[in-house]
Parts: sequence; C-alpha cells; structure tokens
Amino acid sequence: MKRWLKITLGAAALLVIGATAYTAYVYHSFKTAANAMYHPRSIVQPGAFSTLATGGAGRSVDTDSGSITPNPAAISQFKPFTVLVLGVDRRSHDPGRSDTMIVLSVNPAEGSMLMFNIPRDTRTELIGRGREDKINHAFAFGGVDMSIRTVEHFLNYPIDYYVQMNMEGFAKMVDLVGGVEVHNPLDFQYEGHHFAQGNLNLSGAEALAYARMRFDDPRGDLGRNARQRELLKQILAQSISKKGLLRVKPILEAAGEQIRTDITFDDMTTFLTRIGPSLKQTDTVELKGHGRKINGVYYYMVDEQERQRIHGVLEKHRLTTAISP
Repeated sequence: MKRWLKITLGAAALLVIGATAYTAYVYHSFKTAANAMYHPRSIVQPGAFSTLATGGAGRSVDTDSGSITPNPAAISQFKPFTVLVLGVDRRSHDPGRSDTMIVLSVNPAEGSMLMFNIPRDTRTELIGRGREDKINHAFAFGGVDMSIRTVEHFLNYPIDYYVQMNMEGFAKMVDLVGGVEVHNPLDFQYEGHHFAQGNLNLSGAEALAYARMRFDDPRGDLGRNARQRELLKQILAQSISKKGLLRVKPILEAAGEQIRTDITFDDMTTFLTRIGPSLKQTDTVELKGHGRKINGVYYYMVDEQERQRIHGVLEKHRLTTAISP
C-alpha cells in the first residue's frame, strides 16, 4: 500500500474515532445535566381548577371533578404540548417570586410555537391558598406546584411541563452562548446600563437588566414582556447554533445548576433532535387587561372574556393531528 494512502486512511480513522469520542462525551454531559435539572412535580389533585371541555395535549380530564392526569409522554408521542417557563428572582430568606411567567404552546405537526406572558401583577385566585392575589405570589407560597395549578385555573387550560430558571443564572447562560442580539424599540437606561434604540448585542448582565426594566417603558409590563419573549427566543436560537455547540460543556453545566424542569432526558433529546429543528414559526399574543389599585396595591386585571379568548387561542393552536414519531 502506498505511503500516502496509509497516511490518508490513518487520518480518516483518527477523525472517526475523535468524532465518536466527542459525540459520546457530549451525550454523557447532556444526560448528566438533564438528570440534574429533572425535578418532577406533584400530581394535581381533583378540583384544582375549573372543568375543561377538552383535556389538551398529554392530559385526560374528569369533567365532573376537574382533576387532571398528567401524561409525561406528550413530547415523545409528538402531540401538542404546553410549557410554563418561570423566571424566578430569589432573595435571601425568601423562596422568591416568579417575576417572569411565559406560556409556550408547541405543535409539532404544524411546526409552530405560540408564546405569551402572564403579567406578574395579574390578579387571580391562588389555587391552594384560597384567596386572590398577584399571580407571581403563587411561587412564593407554593413553589412550582402552586404556580402551575394557578396558571391552569387562570387559563382554564392544562400545563404539561414546566421550566424554572433562576434569573441570576439567566445572565450566566447568556454569557455562555456568546451574548444575544435584540432589536430595542426604546432608548432607556436601567441599573447603570444604557440601551440605545436599534439593534444591540447584550452580555448576560445587560440582558438581565434589559429583561427587568418596566417603569420607564410606556407600555409597562406589556413592553417588558415583549422584551423577555424576544430574549427567550434568541437564547434558544443561540444555544443550538454553531457558536453554542462549541460551548456545549459549560452551557450544560450551567443549565444543570440554574434550571429545574419535569422534562425527562429522553424527551429533551426528542425535542432537540426532532421537534425543535422542525419549528418554522413562532407567534406571540398579548394578554389584555388594565391596571387597578385595590386597597392601595396595584394589580393587572384580566376579565373573564379575555381569559376565554386566550383559552380559545390555545385550543386552536393545538388542534392538529399528532405526527408519527
């Protein structure tokens, strides 16, 4: 055999071995991080929220008792599913509040995702607390379980999965993916940062400040919510980009430390390899309401008609036959 052929075959073999080893390394790192993130929630008890005409993806509903039976196979079965994203600001000696609440509805067959915020000051009944209060207080009183049950009651619609992220960890994740690019519609300053109008590339600390500002925004919470949705979309895009893949180990390690979810490793793999790449469209909707003070406390009031409208939007988004796995 000629010397050049031996060299070529040897180099090819080394590349194959190296690629195989790297793939195994990434797989192991991903599985370790996914297992660290995995925190299943309690099963919702009967009567947790008002009865549903339909159960939504991954759930069966007893229309007499209002109880929900979670189906953790919604993603693996390629059915439409919902995710509640909670951005939590933790304080010392305080469990924190979910200052960011974003609902995602994913329809694999349509290749589409719908996303909307629930403003933190939204007044609603806290399920398990027995009183009306700001919706973000549900996390302080009952953690993820109460937050999900309260959102399900508020929307009259089931939540299949949750993702909880520490907001300080959010800044670290942004830095690890190499920053995020956003289009800023409003010139403002916040927490020592100046955000000029136009296209910006934000570091982690800048992105966190950009996500938090609301009082200087003419649209208040609605303006902040729009910025948070754009940041979430950009982080997801950056995480699966070539730049993100080059930082896969520290990104996964940070995710394991800062994120909690009830999405299993197998379902994460299915989403990242099969469902995520097929998502061609992301739509957003706003929850309409108005501000009002009750006993000197500000609340965002959403009437029953608007809640029914959002419920209808979610129903319409999921009504497509599931694709074959």
